[in-house]
Amino acid sequence: MTTPHALPIALCATLLLAPLAAPAQSGKPGLAVSERKPGGALPNDWKNLPVAEGKARTEYQLVADDGRTVLRAQANASASALMHAGDVDLSRTPVVAWRWKADGAIPGADNRDGAREDAPARLVFFFDGDTSKLSLRDRAAMQLAKTVAGEELPYATLMYIWSTSAAPGSVIPNPHTGRVQMIVVSGADDAGKWKNLRRNLARDYERVFHEPPGPLKAYGIMTDTDNTHAASGAWYGDIRFLPGTAAKD
Repeated sequence: MTTPHALPIALCATLLLAPLAAPAQSGKPGLAVSERKPGGALPNDWKNLPVAEGKARTEYQLVADDGRTVLRAQANASASALMHAGDVDLSRTPVVAWRWKADGAIPGADNRDGAREDAPARLVFFFDGDTSKLSLRDRAAMQLAKTVAGEELPYATLMYIWSTSAAPGSVIPNPHTGRVQMIVVSGADDAGKWKNLRRNLARDYERVFHEPPGPLKAYGIMTDTDNTHAASGAWYGDIRFLPGTAAKD
């Protein structure tokens, strides 16, 4: 992912968050695509949002895979995320469980390099927090983003990514800002295979940002190839939020 005019990558999060409606007060949080029909409409409260104006959007559609309905993402020199406003109480359900499958590594991609920072599959989480704790540099970046985009940046962003830039379990800071941290959970050995994953999101946040998480502002999925100008595909199954006793990480 890149941003226009060389602004930090976190500005993308502002452009993603701006159009999201307030979360619904009923129903379970997460993404239940298995309950829908292939070729049908995406859930109304999930929005395909570009990381920057003028960027081509990744295509997200419901398809059948081995008798199940899943979400197919296809990126062609594109970058957008399917996002939902935050409706998760992490004090009650801090564990996120999901399944995904990716075609494989994106040629030339490297999540440690801002010019090549693409991924075939990501889970993305935006958090609120006390901005007075941030450095002058980070606060200046947030003010710049608000001036340009008219929206506040998330206090912090945590991603789980499919990557060959580092081994699974590694933490990769975003090349432009430490307020975005990426945890590698899948890699080359998983190419073309469904993988079931569970992570304690609250625990992972505290590990990489060294404080408990604030409220979750939004979450979603993303497949992006706007930097490498490549083509890449991934499949996403249901995303669920579970009590902390369900964690196995």
